[in-house]
Amino acid sequence: MAVSVRAVNNYAVLRSVAAPPLSIIRHRSFNSVAPYSHFRRRSSKLSELKFSYYQSRCLLGFRSYSIQILFDSIMSEFESMRKIGRRVSATNNKLEIIASGSFVEDKVEKRALKKGLLLEFKKDSERFLLAVAQKPDGRKNWMVFDQNGVTTSIKPQQITYVVPGVENFDQTDISDFIQKAHNNLDTTLLEFAWVELLESNKSVTAEELAEMIFGSSEPLESYCAHLLLSRDDIYFTSLHSKGPAIYGPRTTVQVEERQRRKLAQEAADKEFEEFIKLLKSARGLPLDAKPPKSSWKVDENVWHKIESLQAYALDNCENDEQKTAGTILKAMGMVKKSSSAVGLLIDIGYFPVHVNLDLLKLNIRTDYADNILSAAENLLLESSDTDEVDRVNLTHLKVYAIDVDEADELDDALSATRLQDGRIKVWIHVADPSSLVQPGSILDKEAFKRGTSVFLPTATYPMFPEKLAMEGMSMKQGKLCNAVTVSVVLHSDGSIAEYQIENSVIKPTYMLTYESASELLHLNLEEEAELRILSEAAALRLQWRREQGAIETTSIETRIKVANPDDPDPTIKLYVENQADHAMRLVSEMMILCGEAVATFGSCNNIPLPYRGQPQSDIDLSAYDHLPEGPVRTSAIIKIMRAAEMDYRKPIRHGIMGLPGYVQFTSPIRRYMDLLAHYQVKAFIRGESPPFSAGQLEQMSSNVTMQAKVARKLFNSSLRYWILEYLRRQPKEKRFRALILKFVKDRIAALLLTEVGFQATAWVSVGSQIGDEVVVRVEEADPRDDSLSLKEVVQQT
Repeated sequence: MAVSVRAVNNYAVLRSVAAPPLSIIRHRSFNSVAPYSHFRRRSSKLSELKFSYYQSRCLLGFRSYSIQILFDSIMSEFESMRKIGRRVSATNNKLEIIASGSFVEDKVEKRALKKGLLLEFKKDSERFLLAVAQKPDGRKNWMVFDQNGVTTSIKPQQITYVVPGVENFDQTDISDFIQKAHNNLDTTLLEFAWVELLESNKSVTAEELAEMIFGSSEPLESYCAHLLLSRDDIYFTSLHSKGPAIYGPRTTVQVEERQRRKLAQEAADKEFEEFIKLLKSARGLPLDAKPPKSSWKVDENVWHKIESLQAYALDNCENDEQKTAGTILKAMGMVKKSSSAVGLLIDIGYFPVHVNLDLLKLNIRTDYADNILSAAENLLLESSDTDEVDRVNLTHLKVYAIDVDEADELDDALSATRLQDGRIKVWIHVADPSSLVQPGSILDKEAFKRGTSVFLPTATYPMFPEKLAMEGMSMKQGKLCNAVTVSVVLHSDGSIAEYQIENSVIKPTYMLTYESASELLHLNLEEEAELRILSEAAALRLQWRREQGAIETTSIETRIKVANPDDPDPTIKLYVENQADHAMRLVSEMMILCGEAVATFGSCNNIPLPYRGQPQSDIDLSAYDHLPEGPVRTSAIIKIMRAAEMDYRKPIRHGIMGLPGYVQFTSPIRRYMDLLAHYQVKAFIRGESPPFSAGQLEQMSSNVTMQAKVARKLFNSSLRYWILEYLRRQPKEKRFRALILKFVKDRIAALLLTEVGFQATAWVSVGSQIGDEVVVRVEEADPRDDSLSLKEVVQQT
């Protein structure tokens, strides 16, 4: 073996140039044990040469002046070995090293397939199998018997290697052949071959490499060489795509770069294995011992993988994240689906059991930046009122604030009296956030981005920072509160006789829930005459709107409040509200009255406002008289209603409400469109030009409307999830009453579970009609899969 010494970066490197095969005993009988014996002798001698090689490199690092002595010593040893000569096989499979640049086709010899040949083929993208050819299968394909004992048909292009020198191979020996080959694979042998071939700028086939490193191109040695070359991605590259593969040595720069990549990949693989161990460990812990969510963010690499899993769970990942998440799920023995990622993140404690995926998917803002919070704090400290001098003192009025029992933001209240002429005067007091927040301010811009407060069974995410909304804007019982008051005097038929809009200060007398307000109305107490007057005004208004073509759409609605939603088994409180309830109808009519008055005010004064309308549908209500009043009839009518429309210059008729015009005005703390109306109206009251033109309102409305739709979608999906979770927890024997709303197909009916306020489908027995009440039980409810199975309970007669 010849040796060359090169100077690289001012130090010596010793490299082998040629590696003549050692003198060994050659055996041609494959089935005997002898063919494998030369591996031990050859490997032993190669080990000696490798030791000498690496030892030489170390010595050169210490004493460069001994290079010539060392060179002469090794050259002397190699020269004695060279005199032994090379053995050339009788089959002319001699070692022929061809210089790169010459025609590699000279080395390619296509071998015709025939029965008994031993070959390797590509099963799929990851598996290569060894097999014995059996018989042709059609014109080109072949039936083979593979190492797994499976007979299959393969195409010629699937064949990656035909083991030379083998005929009539016994298929039962495949496993033994594979085992012996793998036992004798030594990737370090490639480095020596690479050094020699790089120096001589030559390419090599598997058989030639076998001759170089094993001193033989017998079937086993050739297959070993093929495995070394085909699996190698460091030292050699394939030069020929058709026929027997030919490999050429990569350059030194390429090898060093690939070695660097390999080391980096090995480090990454080790890190990945540690991550998988971490996941499995966390998954095996009880719920109360799971690592906190923050712990997954400590290590940047761990956090990156968790982020990939989260993105995959939310169907919102890039290609790299998808690949990472898929690899993780595969390593965890899980199917590559988003639901698997959700389950895994729940199992390790990163997601709570009842994680709201839509909240994450829709990217809802759930907190505020520090600068927004600071601006809110400053407003509260300053507590200045730009309209203070113009406020009318209405603290003498008895004021009723009626809302749900857990309302976070109270932004409207009511007062009423009977005038001397017998007419009713009502005051609709609306919270006045625009006295604090100015158009274009940092808080206004943040509210605009959010568009609306988001109300969920588990939490509320307000449009304004919570402290500002609750302490600076919301109405409070017994406290002086700034408001914008819309006062209306009604004709005896319920139409508007007079109206006025002014800045005011009020002192709410009662904070009532709908239930307590309904109870007070039922008691008909003399000391609560104002509440009775409000109820009378609401009845007049409803009758007047009906005469104007209003269509009633009262229905049953469900509210759910969930305490401790991050607990595996949180407390669920379910409320079913009938929109026809006395107190609810009272409040609803007063809010509609306020909207009509503001629209009329805007129209008379040419104020650009977000006027809301709904074209009058050609609905023949008599066609629905056969349906029971309430949810059944409402469900049928809603299906044919036309979508709402907006105008920003003048009012448009709202046919469903029976109004000539309507503006949402009563929720400026929680709806940005209402806040815009406040900006416009209050500017006019101050004698200023409205801050926004009709065109600007229209442009702003598109963003706000989109945010409102997103919030509504999130509310609906969250409500549905918790109703299903509520039903899942109910005893299997529990029965529920349900109204048949319509038939979907055959006997499959759309039902309204009246005790839950939830619509679902179920098969109902023959003879049932729309509007009938049936009894059902829950067969299965799964909130995560969004599925509910109901079964009718047939009453025995």
